Amino acid sequence: MRPMSDMELRARLAAGDLGALADAYDRHAPYVYGVAVTVTGSRAHAEEITQSVFAALWEEPLTYDPALGSLRGWLVGRALHESALRTQVG
Repeated sequence: MRPMSDMELRARLAAGDLGALADAYDRHAPYVYGVAVTVTGSRAHAEEITQSVFAALWEEPLTYDPALGSLRGWLVGRALHESALRTQVG
């Protein structure tokens, strides 16, 4: 069985398939969390950021455009942005 493409995963998310969110989380959460913990230096903040990034994916899956890059890159980019904001705020 071949891995699902980012385009297929996005389509499933847009259709409200909760299993697609689980698939995306299983595949990409370690990268999102790793970036967040590296930037913030806090496991607690990294957990919150990871949750926030995947909630955003679930709530607005069409904000991710596979034509512009990988889902992992989009998720990690959001994590970097949220992590940077978290370190500025404290």
